[in-house]
Amino acid sequence: MNSSAPLVEIFSSLQGEGVLAGYRQIFVRFPGCNLDCSFCDTDFEAQTACRVETTPGSGQFQELAQPVSLETLLGIITRWCKQLPNAHHSISITGGEPMLHADLLARWLPELNILLPIHLETNGTLPEALPRLIEHLDVISMDIKLPGSAATPELWQEHKRFLEIALERDVSVKVIVGELTTEQELLQACNLVAELDDEIPFIIQPVTGRDGRVAVPPERLMQFQAVAAKKLCDVRVLPQMHRFIEVA
Repeated sequence: MNSSAPLVEIFSSLQGEGVLAGYRQIFVRFPGCNLDCSFCDTDFEAQTACRVETTPGSGQFQELAQPVSLETLLGIITRWCKQLPNAHHSISITGGEPMLHADLLARWLPELNILLPIHLETNGTLPEALPRLIEHLDVISMDIKLPGSAATPELWQEHKRFLEIALERDVSVKVIVGELTTEQELLQACNLVAELDDEIPFIIQPVTGRDGRVAVPPERLMQFQAVAAKKLCDVRVLPQMHRFIEVA
């Protein structure tokens, strides 16, 4: 049974998005995505070598031969946890869209979960893959892709089915808003969440440039927050916090 994967990168940093913003995590980035969002700025293409930090948080990388075995990944994470005891809150499984690798994750997550809690970052469009992983996940950060903002097809039913399953764990929902976002599509996302549980944390994230500037005026963000707050109990407006660290 294959226990190796062509990972993009492994690094230690602060989470910059969602309810875990500010927590330090070990990020494991998987290649590939089933969507092509207009605002995406993440390099998730498969590479000939995996980038791995030489020491956690150094920002210095070395190349690791592909594919990366589970044994190698466990060794890296174990070493980092010994070097920096209690520094890392969790392992962030991210992409791209990591759910494309669900078969492999079903084998990897039980081993990784022994070392640290597992945080899944997902676009929430592959609900059929979630049941085989759910018991090994601790926190799920699920995007709802607004068609007008992301320039994607409508995925409301896929998002709803995914969220229904994700409710078994600590789940939050994130929507990325930009200049083209309408209150109508934001409200549709709020209604979808409210039908299942109106206490699910709902993160409104404006598109954030590498210079830390957000693409949506503050007064518009206030309007979006007010729209969401009519439907949901826990609404937060958060830019991509890691952008400010990069700028600094």
